[in-house]
Amino acid sequence: MDHENHPLRDPTEHSLLEDVYAMGTGCILLALGLVLMEAAGIATAGVAGIALLVSYHVPLDVGVLFFLFNLPFLALAMTALGREFVIKTAVAIVLIFAMVALTQKAMEIGHVHPAFAALAGGTAAGVGILALLRHNTGVGGVNIIAVYLQKRHGWNVGRLHILFDGAILIAAFVTLEFEAWFWSMVSMLAISFVLVAYHKPGRYMGH
Repeated sequence: MDHENHPLRDPTEHSLLEDVYAMGTGCILLALGLVLMEAAGIATAGVAGIALLVSYHVPLDVGVLFFLFNLPFLALAMTALGREFVIKTAVAIVLIFAMVALTQKAMEIGHVHPAFAALAGGTAAGVGILALLRHNTGVGGVNIIAVYLQKRHGWNVGRLHILFDGAILIAAFVTLEFEAWFWSMVSMLAISFVLVAYHKPGRYMGH
């Protein structure tokens, strides 16, 4: 076979089907985690957390605020991370909120202990984010900044999430009751620890 006319496919490159499956899996897990945390009254971190906190003080829906807050981050991604990343991330943002709405209609949660929601929901959300990141997809906002800094400076995404989300939840201290704030911090750590452990530059070769 003439390899010049028929170049071999990069074995680390994901196929379109693999990207679609990973995006669906990641969005479902992330949505499930968010629904569990919401049912327990725990605030979310990232841009969703910022939008939720701001919605308490302005007459705008949290979904509208989430979309508006993500626009400048998507602009950063377009200039620094490439068109493919922006398109995938924009699709993921829409899918996540569609999956959240679908999950809320598909099951009714009577009671969730905040400790379970923080640990199980945070871990599910973290694995969902991991699946998206490994297929060159972000979830908007803080995630875009973290991926940008990782690609530019080699910084660990999980540690960056801890830094950014920690700052958000510290700001939330004035809005939430202490117990809800505490378990929100635990859920943030659960998400970040998944990324610290499993998303290390150079270890995973797929793209």
